[in-house]
Amino acid sequence: MDSWRRWLLAATIGLVSSLCLAQAQEEGGEKDWYPLDSLNTGLGQAPESVSLRTPRESMRSFRDMTDRSDFEAAAHILNLADLTPAEQRERGAELARQLSEIFQRGESIRISRLSGRQDAVVEDPTGKSPYAGEPRRDIELASLEADGDAYDIRLGRYRVGEEEPVWLIMPESVAAIPALYEEYGPAAFERHIPDSLKKPFGLLRIWEWIAIPLVLLAVGLIGKGVYRLIEVMTRWLPSGSPSIFATQIRGPVALIVMSLLTQALLDYVVSFSAVATTTMRVVLIAILAWGTGAVALRLVDTMMLKMTRRLAGQIDDSKPKDDRKLLTTLYAVRRIIILIMVTAVTIYVLGQIQLFETLGLSILASASVLAVLVGVAGQAVLGNILSSFQLSLAKPIRVGDLVMFEGQWCYVEGIFYTHIRLRLWNERRLIVPVTYFASKAFENLSAKSTKEYRSLTLTLHLSADIALLREKFLEFAKAEDNVIEHHKLLCAVTDQTGPAQTVTCYLMTVDPLSGWAAEVSVREKLLTFIRDNHPEWWPREVVVISHRDVARGHATGDDGEMSQ
Repeated sequence: MDSWRRWLLAATIGLVSSLCLAQAQEEGGEKDWYPLDSLNTGLGQAPESVSLRTPRESMRSFRDMTDRSDFEAAAHILNLADLTPAEQRERGAELARQLSEIFQRGESIRISRLSGRQDAVVEDPTGKSPYAGEPRRDIELASLEADGDAYDIRLGRYRVGEEEPVWLIMPESVAAIPALYEEYGPAAFERHIPDSLKKPFGLLRIWEWIAIPLVLLAVGLIGKGVYRLIEVMTRWLPSGSPSIFATQIRGPVALIVMSLLTQALLDYVVSFSAVATTTMRVVLIAILAWGTGAVALRLVDTMMLKMTRRLAGQIDDSKPKDDRKLLTTLYAVRRIIILIMVTAVTIYVLGQIQLFETLGLSILASASVLAVLVGVAGQAVLGNILSSFQLSLAKPIRVGDLVMFEGQWCYVEGIFYTHIRLRLWNERRLIVPVTYFASKAFENLSAKSTKEYRSLTLTLHLSADIALLREKFLEFAKAEDNVIEHHKLLCAVTDQTGPAQTVTCYLMTVDPLSGWAAEVSVREKLLTFIRDNHPEWWPREVVVISHRDVARGHATGDDGEMSQ
């Protein structure tokens, strides 16, 4: 009796376990594939050469079939569940052909990057992916745009009954093929190209190797014509800033026209393979951005030139502060335009990751190395750029300011990305890196006012008449045009050493350079007055022959010693 009970209990446990296991397998299986009752019944049996076990095998079969123009066999890689069996027989091959053209012209599929596993499980040895080790029942092949709408082309895993699961282009993607073909399909003129020239040759087809150089040659000739046209129009413009501006933008405008024309040809006239189209679009966008930025820079440079000419030649602190501030702002705008241009082109190129994938390059693999190289090699350049913007925003100096830098008087002639150009008092130019300039203490003599309180020093004998000297100093100083604020003129004895005294005279001048000229002029006049009228004021050296005679103040003595 006990044995019978044990047998019944074991049988019950086994039955329940089997049912649970079957249910678990059924639930797990539905997560690994899409169940179907039938698949492409209108196409008949798939050829043995068509392998659909893994995503890689499915797309390799699709590529091989379409390369041989066997579009009827390639149609078996499409899930045509949304079509009737009659429509599958009628349209299947054509849809496969159109999808092949979309892949060739829209976005190339790197088959080697697709999963070679039946379950397409995510393999990530690093363990960083949150989906690592999980099977998938659909994967994305490409994402394309047509008429402003985005369409995804995806592979899905399907199973009919107890048959082996297969990987097919999903019905939603099949439905998008006509719209994508209108966008990425061949142009009308390609109908007249012989089939022999449509065969692949390397990355491109044979006819593309012939057509691309011809298109570039035609566009280049048009660009040259635009260049010559602007050159002729320049002769009709009045001399000065307009003609200079037109001359400077000939090249950039020609490149802009060439870029726009080539893009129009790619959009409406001719359609090349994805590799050629992607590469050309990246280059064209870069050229367009550079040309537009160059025109903007030329406009700013012309404004700067006109501003400089309006300010009568060299910019210095004698010019109005508003004009100097405007010129400084123009220099800052110039740098901003360059930065925007470079940033826009860089962002766009980096956004075209598919280009680098097509060429077999790995951006992600080399990003860290590139970042290190840029950081080391460009540290000084980036530092200068940041310092340049700091000077532009804080404005401790402006173009035209007079600064005292490392003991030299110099005018600020230009503030650029990496350097500052200074004009020394002797008309020499000093080029200083921005970071070096910003790290050093400098005196901006034009920060609030350019006037400067200067002084001159004379060493005279103790017998000199200071009152008379002060009178002459005031007379000579007031006669100088660059001496201002006469009430601040001052002349006084500031020191005394032995038989000599030091007389210092102070005068206010309009700016340092004019002050220096006024100082030397007044000094020369005072020295001339003393030489012509009071030479006894010059300091004299005393040679002691006898200390006793020096103390008595006369030159006689019993021993014959004398003092002078």
